[in-house]
Amino acid sequence: MQKIAELIKKEAESLLKENKVTAVWAWQPGEFYYDNSPVCFTAPEQLDKLVYNEFCPSNLGKYLMAGSKKNETMAVFAKPCDTYGINQLIKDHRIKRELITVIGIPCSGMIDIKKIKNQGVKGIISVSVSGDDVIVTTAYGDKNFKKSEVLLAKCMSCKGSDYMIADKELGEKMEVKCQKLNPEDGVKKLEAMTSQERFAFWQQELSKCIRCNACRDICPACSCEQCIFDNQEAAVAGKASANTAEEQMFHIIRAYHVAGRCVGCGECARVCPQGIQLGLLNTKFAKDINEFYGKYQPGADDDSKAPLVDYKFDDVEPTISAKGVR
Repeated sequence: MQKIAELIKKEAESLLKENKVTAVWAWQPGEFYYDNSPVCFTAPEQLDKLVYNEFCPSNLGKYLMAGSKKNETMAVFAKPCDTYGINQLIKDHRIKRELITVIGIPCSGMIDIKKIKNQGVKGIISVSVSGDDVIVTTAYGDKNFKKSEVLLAKCMSCKGSDYMIADKELGEKMEVKCQKLNPEDGVKKLEAMTSQERFAFWQQELSKCIRCNACRDICPACSCEQCIFDNQEAAVAGKASANTAEEQMFHIIRAYHVAGRCVGCGECARVCPQGIQLGLLNTKFAKDINEFYGKYQPGADDDSKAPLVDYKFDDVEPTISAKGVR
């Protein structure tokens, strides 16, 4: 992806030099090779820090909210999966379409460093990728992997290489080559459980939560400027859960808040430090909504109404939709 990185730098330099935007959102190196982080560039001379490789999974759309509120003109580089979230933010009036320039950039899948570390790899110095070959250079020698075996889970259920929104596209489109995962497979296993088994399953999953709010902060569908969980006068406020009820309340409210609006980007599960299966919960909601109201993909456009905020005469009745819901 080195060639794409060069195209990104060239495009960012042009946008800033010609004063087409005041800021450009991209990625910069982190402390380690594999933890590149979002960054806002405001001057061409800063662009020597810009990077783009298999360790740039972050969706940058949500970072546009603050600048949009100040009426700043911004450009953002977006992978195909990121564009769903950007559309959702536009639809929810969190960012102003006229202020942003969306540059579509191809992606062949992002690498999950945890999968590499779980193979006992330590002392990582660098990672290089050539096609499906991943060479990890460590203090103890090189380790070889197949990229298709160490991809992020969200990349293994990639929606495709098309951009849902893009003012310009850089390079040729790429495909994620791997054995694709169907997110609904996990839902089928969940639905096969008894109600007691499902309760126990989620009780176990949610008990891991440390209320770091990483899932909330990264989610393009969870974008309230004032969250109820930040209200110190509310019974559910606080970083750490005081009890099981509060723990459940946080996740239930958040899940219902994004129901019908979750774009399925997988960012919530990716950033969760506890490995909670948040995507499974969101996919269950999406599956039920599709069955009750017809197929709908949040973020596929920036103006359609989500099923739960729209009404049609042929919508299922509450008594009917309740049947079989688990």
